[in-house]
Amino acid sequence: MKRSRFREEQIIGILKEHQAVLSAKELCRKPGISDATFYKWRSKYGGMEVSDARRLKALEAENAKLKKMLAEQMLDVATLKEMLGKNF
Repeated sequence: MKRSRFREEQIIGILKEHQAVLSAKELCRKPGISDATFYKWRSKYGGMEVSDARRLKALEAENAKLKKMLAEQMLDVATLKEMLGKNF
């Protein structure tokens, strides 16, 4: 996955600038981001604090780990069912 040039703290800082004073067009020009990137960030990080963003990142990592564990277990179960279905 492509890494962002901006950390969560920077993204939240940019979004807070938008809430305070600047319009979206002016704000996008300053750090050199597109309008689409700004609106994507706003939908994901809008209204968050830095601690909330860190917690979200940790939860997403934990969720990915659990999904991987579930997939491995389902593969093991399918293999066992296949082996039990064969007559020796």
